[in-house]
Amino acid sequence: MSYHFRQALLAMRGSLTATFATLTTMTLTLLMLGFVLLLTLNVNRTLAQLESQVEVAAFLHPGTDGKALLAQVRGLPQVRSASLVTSAQVLAEMTRDYPYARDAAQLAGNPFPDTLRLRVGRVEDSRTVAAAVSTLAGVDDVEYGAGYVDQTVRTLTAVRAAGYVLVGLLLLGTLFNILNAVRVAMYARRNEISVMRLLGATRGFIRMPHVIEGVLLGVTASALALALLTPTYLELASRVQLFAPVFPVVRDLPSLLPILGGVGVLGILIGLAGSLFASRRYLRELE
Repeated sequence: MSYHFRQALLAMRGSLTATFATLTTMTLTLLMLGFVLLLTLNVNRTLAQLESQVEVAAFLHPGTDGKALLAQVRGLPQVRSASLVTSAQVLAEMTRDYPYARDAAQLAGNPFPDTLRLRVGRVEDSRTVAAAVSTLAGVDDVEYGAGYVDQTVRTLTAVRAAGYVLVGLLLLGTLFNILNAVRVAMYARRNEISVMRLLGATRGFIRMPHVIEGVLLGVTASALALALLTPTYLELASRVQLFAPVFPVVRDLPSLLPILGGVGVLGILIGLAGSLFASRRYLRELE
């Protein structure tokens, strides 16, 4: 094993340009992947918070049987919970939150209608539920913050999708660089490999240094990516929390460790898989 390890280091030193290019691409890819995964984690938590806060409100015509409508809306598959709030209860809430509304109500009477309040299972279902409820007899108007909800969901989804596309392209570039680095190293050792084949060396023995080279590149890239990713993310998270406390930024280590660990393991697996494929392929070419 010491021979294989030494040969791997010699191969990396002998093709510094290919090694540096591969290491740089792998590090950037893992760094981007880590940021995308952490962004996805925060997007999912933000969407979960939206789901817990977004409410579809259906205002009823005077004299409408609210309990009958309540039973109908509870039958919608997207509705997680629904409740009927009478006009008197709405007025009580308003006067509690805005005491000056009590005087206006005493002069003009209770202006608030009976209201159905619905919560959906997914924030994306708000528009669908609002459209369905608005068609029911007895419903005067429906509100759910369409502009805010739809725009937020579209923005978060687009950011997440763009990140995935970018990481996919970088992964392809990383695999290509690993293939190129192993090919250069094996080509530089072509005479040595020919002698080893004549002496009866197995394919596994010949390929082992290049497999170790790929693993070393993966380990190094993972370490560099995590060393840059962890403090950078924590600093950005603290700044976002400071300037935009409304966003539920993930900062607790139990939630971050699976992603950080996954990035490290993925870097090693990319190096291993790329070197295994490349060494097998180019050994056949040399033969």
